[in-house]
Amino acid sequence: MPEATRSEDKTMSDTVDVFWSFRSPYSRLVTADLLQLREDYAVEVQLRVVLPLAVRNPEALFDPANRKPPMYIARDSMRRGEMLGRPVVLPADPDPIVQDFRTMAVAKEQPYIYRLSKLGVEAHRRGRGVEFADRVAALIFGGTRGWDKGDLLKDAVADAGLDLAALEAAIAEGDHLDEIERNQQALDAAGHWGVPTMVFRGEPFFGQDRIDTLRWRLDRAGLARTPV
Repeated sequence: MPEATRSEDKTMSDTVDVFWSFRSPYSRLVTADLLQLREDYAVEVQLRVVLPLAVRNPEALFDPANRKPPMYIARDSMRRGEMLGRPVVLPADPDPIVQDFRTMAVAKEQPYIYRLSKLGVEAHRRGRGVEFADRVAALIFGGTRGWDKGDLLKDAVADAGLDLAALEAAIAEGDHLDEIERNQQALDAAGHWGVPTMVFRGEPFFGQDRIDTLRWRLDRAGLARTPV
């Protein structure tokens, strides 16, 4: 793709859309990079929550007879988390999606992922989407058992500068599922299906390990902030 040549004022804020899932360990790993991106570049980072592919389109995910892809993802995400100093413990109590790992069948009822996804949408609407994703994902992938019980989730949300009770009240009567569907359509329109996918000026960058490529593109677009 040729270098961007837009002539607007380089001090203006641009947008990076981040398509993100609460079940993806790579999504968990990218949030620190996204927070740093806002510090280093004149960009607004917009959290665009989508449902995990296992819920969106389970037929497209894995062949139940082939255990190699999920086993590799588990190994690689934990290895990358160790390398980055952001440990990943795959959640199991509870897993954000209800799934039988013997058959890979995904349950029809999904109480955790829908709740988390709608809360993420509401956090985004309140201008704290990336902070919410960072704190809550760190809880879920931090080896905490029963992360959905007691005050654990409440405290993580408070650490993101939000009130869980207020978010819960908002999603009880809101159109958050409609926004999640629009996000999924936008991810498809951007030319990808996986998470995390960052999109800048229509160009997708898939995976936490593409954050440096995105930074390179932002540099070429002239959006790096001038050091004070």
